[in-house]
Amino acid sequence: MNRAAALLAIMAMVALSRLLKRSLRTSALFLVFLAISLLFPSCRQRTEEDAILEMVDSLTRLAEKKDLEAIMAHFAEDFSDFEGRDKTGLRLLLSSYFSGRTGIVVHRLSHRVVEFSAGQASLDTELALSSGGAEVLRRLVRISPDIYRLRVDFTRIGEEWLIGYAEWSSIGLTEVFPESLPELKKIFPNIWSR
Repeated sequence: MNRAAALLAIMAMVALSRLLKRSLRTSALFLVFLAISLLFPSCRQRTEEDAILEMVDSLTRLAEKKDLEAIMAHFAEDFSDFEGRDKTGLRLLLSSYFSGRTGIVVHRLSHRVVEFSAGQASLDTELALSSGGAEVLRRLVRISPDIYRLRVDFTRIGEEWLIGYAEWSSIGLTEVFPESLPELKKIFPNIWSR
């Protein structure tokens, strides 16, 4: 039994004993307070990792909208990628990608924090991409989506995290992180069905 479960069991026993000893109203209020505190994890402090993951999710939504300017605002001025592109080169690459596609859909499958230290972070994430009618077609005829693994290095500049370096590669279904499979199965159930 983990600590949270043990704590919950102890609190439940205390509440039950109070229910038996005191009025129903006082015990009911205690149980309501307990339920609220357990059911609302948003009461916990937002971490730096949360901030980075929220940015990644924001970037996926911005990519679906093809909002190039908003996307580029998340990159450091000294950004570089694995092929030597700078921020201007990345802007051209994304502009070219966006101009040739309609209905871009991005699914973040999973992530792994590789490194986290004061002002620096590295994240591996896997994304499934499709666009236009390909999203519907893939679901119908069991074609796997385009899946990419990205390594992204973040630098904290002032109060915000910016992307300083990125590398990516296309991967197959047999190469995805194990934690990506449940998300893939939800998004594209026909790939795994008979």
